[in-house]
Amino acid sequence: MNAQNVSSLSTPALPDYLAPVFAQYPLQIVSAEGVWLRTRDGRAVLDLYGGHAVAALGYGHPAWTRALSEQARSLNFQSNAVPLEVRSRAAGRLIRFADMDFSSVFFVNSGAEANENALKMAFTLTRRSQVVAIEHGFHGRTAAAGAITWGAAGKWYGFPRTPFDVSFIARRDFDAIAPAITEATAAVIVEPVQGVGGAYDLGAPYLQALRERCDRVGALLICDEVQCGMGRSGEAFASKLYGVSPDMLTSAKALGNGFPVAALLMTARVAAALKLDALGTTFGGGPMACAAIEAVIEAIESERLLARVRATSALLRQRCLVGPVIAHQGAGLLLGLRTVRAAKEIHAALLERDILAGTSADPNILRLLPPYVLEAEHVELLRAALLDIGS
Repeated sequence: MNAQNVSSLSTPALPDYLAPVFAQYPLQIVSAEGVWLRTRDGRAVLDLYGGHAVAALGYGHPAWTRALSEQARSLNFQSNAVPLEVRSRAAGRLIRFADMDFSSVFFVNSGAEANENALKMAFTLTRRSQVVAIEHGFHGRTAAAGAITWGAAGKWYGFPRTPFDVSFIARRDFDAIAPAITEATAAVIVEPVQGVGGAYDLGAPYLQALRERCDRVGALLICDEVQCGMGRSGEAFASKLYGVSPDMLTSAKALGNGFPVAALLMTARVAAALKLDALGTTFGGGPMACAAIEAVIEAIESERLLARVRATSALLRQRCLVGPVIAHQGAGLLLGLRTVRAAKEIHAALLERDILAGTSADPNILRLLPPYVLEAEHVELLRAALLDIGS
């Protein structure tokens, strides 16, 4: 058989041994650079979704790639049984980047794990058994994180019971705060800007009301910034944007720009309750993860990406209120575009025009989570596509 005949044959599909649990977009991505995804069939797709808000620096960022390569060559892994300078540097860099009241960091692997450990610390400190969460919030798929995720019980939770008592209160419902948050409450957990819930910013007055109520009854305030943190709001963390100081803050996703890593930041009061073996992890705080954290923070600061996030967010709001888009919400580059038709229809239409966006639990919110390096020309591509789609 000659080469021409061989090349004309279709490549047989490889057996797929992956668990069939993910709904996937019809894209075969083979590489990426900057804000562009390259598909197997040669398309260049503008990425406005960033792999669920992970690719903060985009793809192929030189300094991030170099930092990981150098760390892999020098020491790819060692556990928390030995001290590592790169781990200490990453912790200090993250505390300084946050610029809030935190004094201690516990590194883990995922946002759900960070949230689980935050809850554990709240129970340890207060000796209470109830948690208050916000309707439409998402905090992870593990037993404790799923228990405080809105709607999980009716969709995918799967565990026979939740490990503690949970109450949900409506977003921005000030009257619901005092009856729900009592002296039996160990913690309140909240995303300052909800991601899955539709790029919904809860706003400074509501977050401050939660803080004040927690102070009054002795509960701890946990800000879940897995999706809205690490610069995505245009500030280091959205809590800072809204002027609220939580007792604990969780971070992941953009924290590693694609390398699996998460962190629990604690105030001195919370950290004072820690004892040896109180928390534990094998891979958390590994040298590769910590090198990624350092590189992400260095890029955000040296390239002035927080200012860029704010400017690009303003441009998106100004230029993309066209076609099927009638309003916007969210903060920074966790942005929701409200559509007159179902967002999934607009999502599909954009994908046909080589733009990947996201949807959310709100059927009329198109969710944008692009890399922080997005430029004005990319905003104009989205605007043109929305105009072409029409209302």
